[in-house]
Amino acid sequence: MKKIAILLENLFDEHELIYPYHRLKETYEVHLVGTDKDTEYVSKSGLKVKSNHGSLDVKADDYAALFIPGGFSPDYMRRSNATRALVQEFDKQKKPIAAICHGPWMLASCCDLKGKEVTSFPSIKDDLINAGARWLDQEVVVAGNLITARNPGDLPAIMKKFLEIIEQ
Repeated sequence: MKKIAILLENLFDEHELIYPYHRLKETYEVHLVGTDKDTEYVSKSGLKVKSNHGSLDVKADDYAALFIPGGFSPDYMRRSNATRALVQEFDKQKKPIAAICHGPWMLASCCDLKGKEVTSFPSIKDDLINAGARWLDQEVVVAGNLITARNPGDLPAIMKKFLEIIEQ
């Protein structure tokens, strides 16, 4: 059974974590990878979710794909050298990486976005453009192994595309 990693940090958006988690669990083994293992992370509204693994303890080799939820959590994720290195390794291996809302902040910190089309929550548009990306206001944007979406309303579309790409 393929394994999928979902990154986890404080101030995650509940919808952007829970919806992908359950959709992916229908078919795959899903691991919640926090900065630290066995740690409770708290969402924007107080929901507590515990990590299965820490980013220092896992390798991109062990997974078929990666999902990065938004909220304000990507700002905390990118402060971790191990989490940034993990995302960089997924990208280096050209494994699917889906990022929604503020999730593309991690792509700006970890991936070569020069000339690639992406989308995100509008408030981080400048960060992505400054990282060399071409920002589009579209429901879902695919650029090679990177799949991005703007907000929780785009979850059905990004999950459909992400699942389709994982199965290729």
